[in-house]
Amino acid sequence: MKTWKVGTRRSMLALTQTGWVIEQLQQLAPEARFETSEIVTKGDKILDVTLAKVGGKGLFVKEIEQSLLDQQTDFAVHSMKDMPAELPEGLMIGAVPRRVDPRDVLLSKEGKGLDELPENAVVGTSSLRRAAQLLNYRPDLKIESIRGNIDTRIRKMNEGNYDAIILAAAGLERVKWNGTITQFLPVEISVPAVGQGALAIECRTDDAETRALLAKLDHLPTRLAVTAERAFLNRLQGGCQVPIGGYATIDEASGEQAPRITLTGLIADPDGTQIFTHTETGVDPEALGRKVAEHLLAGGAGEVLAKVLEEN
Repeated sequence: MKTWKVGTRRSMLALTQTGWVIEQLQQLAPEARFETSEIVTKGDKILDVTLAKVGGKGLFVKEIEQSLLDQQTDFAVHSMKDMPAELPEGLMIGAVPRRVDPRDVLLSKEGKGLDELPENAVVGTSSLRRAAQLLNYRPDLKIESIRGNIDTRIRKMNEGNYDAIILAAAGLERVKWNGTITQFLPVEISVPAVGQGALAIECRTDDAETRALLAKLDHLPTRLAVTAERAFLNRLQGGCQVPIGGYATIDEASGEQAPRITLTGLIADPDGTQIFTHTETGVDPEALGRKVAEHLLAGGAGEVLAKVLEEN
């Protein structure tokens, strides 16, 4: 029986996610064998500056994608939010498993929620999207960059470098972190990153055997939601330098053949002074993503996007 080589980053979260995928596939195909190949990416090497300054999407996937193209690995497990809007020729997303909680969460040293944090509180995040939305909601906050894995960020907060930090609920859920989350941030305050809470299992387009294996793990409602979000991102050509959020939900209870998808898109000025959001519902995820993007671009967000890209 074939042994599949699985590409993954070395972080605890990446290895946990990859282990979970292998476990699920093992249950669906008991005869299959798997071995992991740990790959260090550019984003893992550069930890002293914000992601926006390192440059664009793909920081955590390029080296792994190269291993797929070079046939050193058969498939790779990524966090969907790390995936560029366009994939290299010859690669595809072979499966999108069921999504976990997509929201951002706030952890604070003294257990205070976003509204209770003292004036001028220092909040750690390396995400321009999170920073812009926090500043729009609480302009007094001081946003400071923070990098590193979950444990490192929590330790830095507990040591007094930050009053609070913002993380993804999904990451904490996947590593079974047993600490206390101070507050789940509602989508109305913090629209999640495109693909947040979902995994992308990437493979070669011409590898029929691997595609057939991965298809067993695909969750159609999650794939539809993520496709809408990624179509939105693709139309905006957005990378890490621009605060962009996108979150889609699926109405599975409608009973219709094509489930209805509701997508909220966000574009913001990095300082949070201008935030543009728009929500639409449709059945074609690609068309819906483009429609939300066009509406935002026509409504003033295009100027903000152009200005931010020019400055970077």
